[in-house]
Amino acid sequence: MLRIGSIALAALLAMAGTASAQEKFTFSLNWFAVGDHAAYWVALEKGYYKAKGLDVTLENGKGSGDSIAKVDTGRADAGLADAAVVIASRARGTTVQVVGMVFDKTPLNIFSLDSKPLKTPKDLLGATLGAPPGDSQRQMFPAFAKVTGIDASKVSWINIEPAAKVAALAEKRMDGVGDYSTGLPLYEKASGKGKVVMMNWADFGFDMYSMSIMASAKTMKDRPAVLKAFLEASYQGWRDVIADPAAAMVILKKRVPELDVETMTPNMLLGIALMKTERYAKGGIGSIDEKKMCDSVELVNSYMGLPKKVDCKDVYNTSFYTKVEMPK
Repeated sequence: MLRIGSIALAALLAMAGTASAQEKFTFSLNWFAVGDHAAYWVALEKGYYKAKGLDVTLENGKGSGDSIAKVDTGRADAGLADAAVVIASRARGTTVQVVGMVFDKTPLNIFSLDSKPLKTPKDLLGATLGAPPGDSQRQMFPAFAKVTGIDASKVSWINIEPAAKVAALAEKRMDGVGDYSTGLPLYEKASGKGKVVMMNWADFGFDMYSMSIMASAKTMKDRPAVLKAFLEASYQGWRDVIADPAAAMVILKKRVPELDVETMTPNMLLGIALMKTERYAKGGIGSIDEKKMCDSVELVNSYMGLPKKVDCKDVYNTSFYTKVEMPK
């Protein structure tokens, strides 16, 4: 019979404990839970994070600026933020970098009502728009204004909480609100089907990276393997969402019981549509295209009035990315 000494046994038990320990990882969302966040709950439910030794906590946010602040100060390990806001934050001293994309097409957009539609950039002159200070539409608006040839100073912005956008527009407290195009179902629920007008910035020649996964220099330096594992598991979640949106919504509803399935299902589908691109088909879900990223950086440098120019190579890092194929 094999005998194990007390010291050897203690060492084996310690090793077993280490192997089973789960690394805690906090991920900051850019908003409260919506349909296009389903991938992260799918990864939780299906054990993709657990299989990689991760104990992941998902936290609500109040816009890209809020999630960047959490990650940069160590209150979260990684988070969701619009790439434009990440780029601008680098000029102001943050250490965050984009480590993977979410939407390959931009969802930047302004919603208005058909009673006073804002259909073109010129319609924005004299208008009052609402968004949080850190909102991607608000932070990128100077660039959009210059690209489309309108005077940004003739558009007024009002500070509102992310959760107040839908009601503010429905109650006509302002002419429009800046929000991702994926939010259309929420606005139609409040204002009526067919009553909401979209001004998708991509339709006016504004094509740049948008929703991304970012991490701080500390996370990248101190926990590279953990970050890499988190990214791969998250994109596995996205793969499953794209392959079977209905099943993903069942999981999301289970994990977030207060979720409105009727509204959030089309929200999820709008997000998926932004990911079905040739770039993702070739490079994998969430892959970063260098040219598009550097073009995005150039837009921010040229039009946002940053305190200093941002170098493209300082904005993103592809070394933590593992290719996850788009579903067939």
